[in-house]
Amino acid sequence: MILIDGKQTAEDIRLEIAREVASMIDKGIKAPHLAAVIVGEDPASQTYVASKEKQAKAAGFTSTVYRLPAATTEQELLGVIDFLNDDPDVDGYIVQLPLPGHINSNTVLQAVAPEKDVDGFHPVNVGRMALGLPCYVPATPHGIMELLRRYQVETTGKKCVVLGRSHIVGSPVSILMSQKGTPGDATVTLCHSKTAGLAQIAAEADILIAAIGKPGFVTADMVKEGAVVIDVGIHRIEAPDTKSGFRLVGDVDFEAVAKKASMITPVPGGVGPMTIASLLQNTLKAAKKEIYG
Repeated sequence: MILIDGKQTAEDIRLEIAREVASMIDKGIKAPHLAAVIVGEDPASQTYVASKEKQAKAAGFTSTVYRLPAATTEQELLGVIDFLNDDPDVDGYIVQLPLPGHINSNTVLQAVAPEKDVDGFHPVNVGRMALGLPCYVPATPHGIMELLRRYQVETTGKKCVVLGRSHIVGSPVSILMSQKGTPGDATVTLCHSKTAGLAQIAAEADILIAAIGKPGFVTADMVKEGAVVIDVGIHRIEAPDTKSGFRLVGDVDFEAVAKKASMITPVPGGVGPMTIASLLQNTLKAAKKEIYG
């Protein structure tokens, strides 16, 4: 069994980007500028944005974070987005989700200029992705595809089952896996909570991507011998035997499934680190005007 090391792969990507950014600066080209907007004090969001800022700077980027109070109105937030859309120095930016309940996330995400939407959530980028056109692919699906590519997982003609239909992971990765390319060209089944016979369908997969949002949902009997298993889930569960009192687990029962899988991503250290690496890749593309010219 091969452990797919997302942490090391993400570090490799960051170093590749850092070398390219250093070369750009040597040629008198400005460093890519990634900005983030966070509203409120959600601890997980604060941690995630701090990590993005740290890794962006480590890659040689300029990084700016706009921290807004939870009481910020939707109109005030849209004003910040207008400012970032118009700022020629900012190449790409993200609006950290979730937003407070009084702000409509869809309204906000649609206000982001598509050419600066390095999270890949704007309908223009989603539509371009669905059509196979150049776009900013959402960070987690992008990271999954990068892991499959770098670990040379054979996907052509393979049965791929995706568990979960979210707009952030499940739906986009199912589209990407079915498109022409490497990785890609797979026969994809997208399952969700209302899929009949889900366990049986999962057990036929050559490549199983679990993004269903339930800890330990995928058990060994749901996995084909020799399958490649990508675990997107991350959950904090109580663990009195640990110093912190909790531990992180994924959507897959790792210990049991690892005995059957040919390759598997751990949690933590699998798909998670790839998300920020993909965000950096998208921002570099934005700085180089690769997608929108």
